Amino acid sequence: MDSILSTRDGHIVTVTLNNPHKLNALNRLMWQQLGVTMRELSADDSLRCVVIRGAGDQAFAAGADISEFARERADSNQGEQYGASIHKAMQAVARCRHPVVALIQGACIGGGLEIAAMCDMRICGESSRFGVPIKNLGLTMGYGELQGVLAVVGRAVMLEILLEGRVFGAAEALHKRLVNRVVPDADVEREAYALARRIADGAPLVARWHKQFIDKLGATPEIAADEWKQGYACYDTDDYRRGVAAFLAKSKPEFTGH
Repeated sequence: MDSILSTRDGHIVTVTLNNPHKLNALNRLMWQQLGVTMRELSADDSLRCVVIRGAGDQAFAAGADISEFARERADSNQGEQYGASIHKAMQAVARCRHPVVALIQGACIGGGLEIAAMCDMRICGESSRFGVPIKNLGLTMGYGELQGVLAVVGRAVMLEILLEGRVFGAAEALHKRLVNRVVPDADVEREAYALARRIADGAPLVARWHKQFIDKLGATPEIAADEWKQGYACYDTDDYRRGVAAFLAKSKPEFTGH
């Protein structure tokens, strides 16, 4: 089964995060395939809009597939390598030359929220849920993942999301400016594709130029290599191992700060 699906309707392509049995939880293969898919779509001048969604109507993406952590993110070296796949995928979404719309149904947690934040516009249903509860895993959000969400919500809300680790509803997400619109659950798909069609009806070169101009004005400083690596130091801590083990055992972790 392909973990990233791509279907086309005229000038609009839908990219689907396809892991429905795990609420589209993101694994390494999904990150890698998402990056490849978005880079290919960006190079296609015949496109005018991309819609990203999750398979089914229960989740956009419910975070990371934590069952693979012991194999794929056992220490900081592995974490950095894994993080490179995430960063490449995030940048492929953010730097897509065509406008990108996130169609959000159900849970939009962790990495799912990070992907949605890299999109240009986000529409969700009234029952959608948002959050980044990685503090409970002893896990940090690295620079490459922080960038998109921080650009959308700002410092104060970013700290609230990460330090509190709470999962919250669609109305609060709208208040925090995480989403552009909240619509009844039954209308999410219709509203998102109506938006995509309005975008596709416009001049495609103008849409691409506007993205380019806005990105240039919002340019962020480069992060030094040693600072970038620090984003993965959490994988060498006892708290990370405790957090992941507790999550898999469905228990509350007891963190020690080591």
